[in-house]
Amino acid sequence: MRSSLLLTGLAALLAGTALAGPSLAQDTNSQGERLPHVDGNAPATGAGQAATGEPVETEAANAPDQKPAFAAQTRAPQPADMPEVKTALVAEGLPNLWALEFMADGRMLVTAKEGKLLILPADGKGEPVEVSGVPEVASAGQGGLLDVALGPDFASDGLVFFTFSEPRGAEGNGTSLARAKLTETNGSAALEDMDVIFRQTPSYDGDKHFGSRIVFDGQGHLFLGVGERSDEPIRDQAQNLDSGLGKVFRINADGSIPDDNPFVGRDGALDAIWSYGHRNIQSAVLGPDGAVWTIEHGARGGDELNRPEAGKNYGWPVITYGVSYGGQPIGEGITQTDGMEQPVYYWDPVIGPSGMAIYEGTEFPEWKDAILAGGLVAQGLVVLRMNEDGQVASEERVPLEARIRDVKVGPDGAVYAVTETRGGGGSTILRLTKG
Repeated sequence: MRSSLLLTGLAALLAGTALAGPSLAQDTNSQGERLPHVDGNAPATGAGQAATGEPVETEAANAPDQKPAFAAQTRAPQPADMPEVKTALVAEGLPNLWALEFMADGRMLVTAKEGKLLILPADGKGEPVEVSGVPEVASAGQGGLLDVALGPDFASDGLVFFTFSEPRGAEGNGTSLARAKLTETNGSAALEDMDVIFRQTPSYDGDKHFGSRIVFDGQGHLFLGVGERSDEPIRDQAQNLDSGLGKVFRINADGSIPDDNPFVGRDGALDAIWSYGHRNIQSAVLGPDGAVWTIEHGARGGDELNRPEAGKNYGWPVITYGVSYGGQPIGEGITQTDGMEQPVYYWDPVIGPSGMAIYEGTEFPEWKDAILAGGLVAQGLVVLRMNEDGQVASEERVPLEARIRDVKVGPDGAVYAVTETRGGGGSTILRLTKG
């Protein structure tokens, strides 16, 4: 069935535009990591060649026989009113970054996958300040120091929240959420009184699909999206309510569980679960409608935009668009079944989503309330706007010729994109303004 978003039309608040850009060859997974060449897929020729009113994605789908559940669920057209964008390099020579958070004075708090938390000057010039007190991380594969967010009362209590792939000895590792007080003295910075307030369980000895993104809802709750650890058969636990794999969690800022969570008190279910049946959430944001929006990685096809609702099942790996990395059907190869939600939108081929923002600045009036998502595979910015029926009205891409790991709107109204280099080659931060 469709998400109830499509019944309420709340997503009509998400209005905006974007620019077209190229897609990449589909011999990569949704993280952009190289895979064996299969099915004779040729390199993409560039989705930017699409005409106004035509879908921005021009490449063949990996699962061409799969059909969307409703109109405008995939391959939305690009509109005519696309702003010119110019790009400036703000910072370079950084380790591979994972997340960016703006501080009130315009400085940038960034996480480096290897396990460093850095404070960068507002203009990006000058040496970063490394924050001490960061816990040990399991940085192999897709693990490391992941998302970071200022607490809702940061101005008064100095609390920052961050996720990391936590080493757990013989048990393996898992995504954990911590909070600590950020203190600064005489040009140095430290995390004090660190407390791990939530741990994804079970632990697993793998190095993929940790998620994760942190979203505060403005009502004292924290949403955390995580992955299902990728491997078979453990990924099947995305469907299990007694497992923390492949879930969106909703907790209080102190780590306690809200009494009105959908599975509180249910035997065999984790109280922290908000929604389930997710694959690997690396994009999440609070929308103008007050709801959390997520984008999760698919395999070869099947990246999904969702608006997770309390207690609902989003299908993975029972239903999904796209195919496995080897080209075979995933499970029974079905895309719909009763009791499981359809994505608001999906991509085949994938964009490799990571990082997400809602545009609320003044630099790009065309993008007001638009969804901005980073593309690891699309190598640019993906911009969506919604119509009054709560469906995606248009999709455009701003080509940046780099893997985009995170996206934020700065205090100046510009869009900031964090790039990364495959294999740990380092990151830059780009500033996008009106051309």
